[in-house]
Amino acid sequence: MPNETLTIIDNRTEQTYSIPISRGTIRAMDLRQIKTGPEDFGLMTYDPAFMNTASCQSAITYLDGDKGILRYRGYPIEQLAEHCTFLEVAYLLLHGELPTTEELENWSCEVMHHAMTHENVKKFMDGFHHDAHPMGVLISTVAALSTFYPDARNIGDPKCRRKQIIRLIGKMPTLAAYAYRHRLGLPYVYPDPDLGYTQNYMNMLWRRTEPKYAANPVLARALEVLFILHADHEQNCSTSAMRAVGSSQADPFATAAAAIAALSGPLHGGANEEVLRMLDEIGSKDRIPAFVEQVKYGKRKLMGFGHRVYKNYDPRARIIKRVAEEVFEVTGRNPKIDIALDLERIALSDEYFIKRKLYPNVDFYSGIIYQAMGFTPDQFTVLFGIPRTVGWLAQWQEMLEDPEQKIARPRQIYTGQDKRDFVPITLRGQRELAGV
Repeated sequence: MPNETLTIIDNRTEQTYSIPISRGTIRAMDLRQIKTGPEDFGLMTYDPAFMNTASCQSAITYLDGDKGILRYRGYPIEQLAEHCTFLEVAYLLLHGELPTTEELENWSCEVMHHAMTHENVKKFMDGFHHDAHPMGVLISTVAALSTFYPDARNIGDPKCRRKQIIRLIGKMPTLAAYAYRHRLGLPYVYPDPDLGYTQNYMNMLWRRTEPKYAANPVLARALEVLFILHADHEQNCSTSAMRAVGSSQADPFATAAAAIAALSGPLHGGANEEVLRMLDEIGSKDRIPAFVEQVKYGKRKLMGFGHRVYKNYDPRARIIKRVAEEVFEVTGRNPKIDIALDLERIALSDEYFIKRKLYPNVDFYSGIIYQAMGFTPDQFTVLFGIPRTVGWLAQWQEMLEDPEQKIARPRQIYTGQDKRDFVPITLRGQRELAGV
């Protein structure tokens, strides 16, 4: 298009610069030419928390927060959640296209073949205290996998890279289930390759003495949908961590461990656990108006509402809201859902929240469903991490194949002391007394 440029006049020097615009962005490095003199470093942008900075180009996930749109490789999340299995979506994210019947069968067999872990992983896991948080266990065991698979360092070989991707997708549910069983003091259950991805995970979690575990199909499908909804979400905190650490060419297991660490924070993957705590604190529907007033005055936080990107209703929240009713038909109604629904109704009719575009996000309902299905709150972030591993790996793979990719290294604006001379320790007290 003609005139796709930005004209900048530097009032310090009265010089004019023409900066190219591409896909609604300008390149930050193009600003370096704007200088006051030969010794000047050049202009930088200052963007705390990357509020308005694109760190990469990606063809994986499209997100329009103003319109409430989420698409994987062009497919609306609503269609994928209704028609696909999780492993179908995993294939899509990693390969760019939905699989054929034969491709899906081969892909599923490959992933399930790698669900087993080395026996020493169990010994390693046994070293954790019985009440160790599952996310801490998961971070550590995923990082430890790099010592079991030293070939993972060969990230330049596409075949080797693909093997590690399949290994990690296959083993994540196993590690997550082992962390859960370890906390309860229960024996570990080996993966069953005859079961589907989510059914096998439920088998490893909840099988006791029965010879064959049969997951409730409604609950298994609900977990499948939840996994699809959490598979990727553009350049969020953990995905950015995956790309940043991966840019150093660390192996995928160490890199994924860094992403899991980012996910563990209460402002990211732990938000749905915070929603349950909030609903417990509210306790009953008649206490909602008073709680909402406290939120307005800054005395409480409304967890599960608002999003860095979405300024409209999170499309994933709509799907989860529907899935919740299906789950409750099997498990019985979680009383927290009625508090949540009333809280949503009151908040969405209040000018305070409307003006600030605070709508329910994916975390607002997911924890309620997980709890109804039998998951304890300490497992919620783990449930997030299993499917998000696929998104992390898709982003990691794309980053490695990007010819513009370099090691991540943000700039800073130095605000410290100017140059000053060293003072011997014997004189430092005298300096202070002298007011130096």
